This record gives sequence, C-alpha cells and structure tokens, in this order.
Amino acid sequence: MKVIAEERVANKIYVIRDQKVMLDFDLAALHEVETGYLKRQVRRNIERFPDDFLFELSAKEFDSLRSQFGTLKRGAHPKYLPYAFTEQGLVMLSGIVTSPKAIAMNIAIMRAFVEMRQIIINNKNITDQLQLLHNRIGEHDVQLNSIYEAIENLLDDKTDKELKDAVWKKRKRIGFKADA
Repeated sequence: MKVIAEERVANKIYVIRDQKVMLDFDLAALHEVETGYLKRQVRRNIERFPDDFLFELSAKEFDSLRSQFGTLKRGAHPKYLPYAFTEQGLVMLSGIVTSPKAIAMNIAIMRAFVEMRQIIINNKNITDQLQLLHNRIGEHDVQLNSIYEAIENLLDDKTDKELKDAVWKKRKRIGFKADA
C-alpha cells in the first residue's frame, strides 16, 4: 500500500515556475475530499500560505498543464483556476486537513518529495563525477600524445642510426686490402 501511494503521489508532482508542486484537485483526490472543501479550508487559513507556499495558476499555465494530462469530459471545466502547493505548502496543508486518511497521505507525499530530492542530488553527483572523469581523460590525452611523440622521435632516431650504419657498412673502403 505504501509503495503504491508514493508512486501515485510521485506522478502528481509537477514543475511549474521552476518549483515542484502539487495541484489542489490532485491533493483532494489523494485525501479523498472534494476540491471545494480543500480550497475552502485553505481560504479560511490563507495566512498560513505565503506566496512561496501556495500560488494560483494562470489560465495559460493551466491550459498548458491540461494538455499534458488529457482533456476533461465535455463541459467539465473547473470554475476556478487551481492552487499549486509547494513542498512547504503541503506541510502547512497537513495542519488544516486532519483526517486519518489525510495524515497518511501527507506522510506519503513528504516521502515522495524527499525521494525526488535524493534522485536530483544523486544525478548531480553523477554529473560532477562524469565531468571530473572527462577532465582527467583530457589530461591523459595530452600526456599520451607527449609520450607518443617521444616514442616516435626515438624510433626516428633509431631508424636514422640504422640507416647510417647500413650506409657505413656498404661504403667502398679505401686503403690496403689484404687478400685472404
């Protein structure tokens, strides 16, 4: 049950305005309450939700999102634009929606956010390690090229010496020759 709940939650987390958020209608479905009830509770306690905890989507943002998760049934258009809750807003929400189901869901939601944060941190570590490896390979390429050039020079010197030795041995000798 716990894994299924966290999986369901992870699929409901969106990135809007460069923030990971959950929308009011998804939260209402997860908490098994009406969206209107959730919004009323938030409006009654709006002082708990500053702008960095909660914001209302613009019509353009909502239309863009709606195209991502499919169309609504004919005539099923929301009357009001949805609220987007940041992670801090979700923590605040747990204080105003207090049914046992809501508490269990908030725990699953927090775990999903923590897991997403860990994935992002791990990906950053992997990216940093790949960059470090790339830099090392670049340094090694320079060193290997230097070694290769040195070996080529040695081989060229050896070839030149062998060539000179061959010419030296084939030359016509001058001076006294003893017939053997």
